[in-house]
Amino acid sequence: MPRKSSGMWYEVHPTPVKGADGKNLVYVRPKSGMKLSMKQLEDYCERNYSLRYGELSRAFDVFVRVAGRFLAEGYRIDTPIGSFAPKLSLAKQITDADEVKDRDVRLEGVEYNPGKLWDKEIKKWLDGFRRFQNPDTKELLADKEKLEREMRECIKRNNGYITAGMFARYTGLTLYSARKQLTEWTKGENPKLLMTPRGKEHIYTEI
Repeated sequence: MPRKSSGMWYEVHPTPVKGADGKNLVYVRPKSGMKLSMKQLEDYCERNYSLRYGELSRAFDVFVRVAGRFLAEGYRIDTPIGSFAPKLSLAKQITDADEVKDRDVRLEGVEYNPGKLWDKEIKKWLDGFRRFQNPDTKELLADKEKLEREMRECIKRNNGYITAGMFARYTGLTLYSARKQLTEWTKGENPKLLMTPRGKEHIYTEI
């Protein structure tokens, strides 16, 4: 029977191969049920990365249609998340290369090779399959002077305004903490920021 770890994202299964102690070696695989739907990804991106709901799905939809066309025409496509190449086969057995005609070549599918961006991201998580250790939020919030400098620098880099999502990515704060800190700077007798509604979010500008 597989053993499911209560605190981790994997299951342990036996193999038919015996180890040095005479017992079956085991292997691990992702825990069953550990799956996210596109809707869940959209919800997460909307909450944490200031993406409009549906934006991610539309981008994927356009990419699949456009990439599919070029792959069918024989092109290899290099992207930040890896490369996609046509997987070809022959419709019949041929031993002479000169006898291969266009009508004999078939597109079987797509070969995918993860790129350097994936490798870089996954390396953050390779230490015992534990969560990547983000900066401590309490520690970041404790240094108000540094946060204020980063806030002004972030505004300068973004044409005079920022959102909570921008500030979170710039400082390493969670979206909730970034929004709370920005809102604090809009209050009091001498506020530092002006908060203006824009759709589902707010933009912050210096006063």
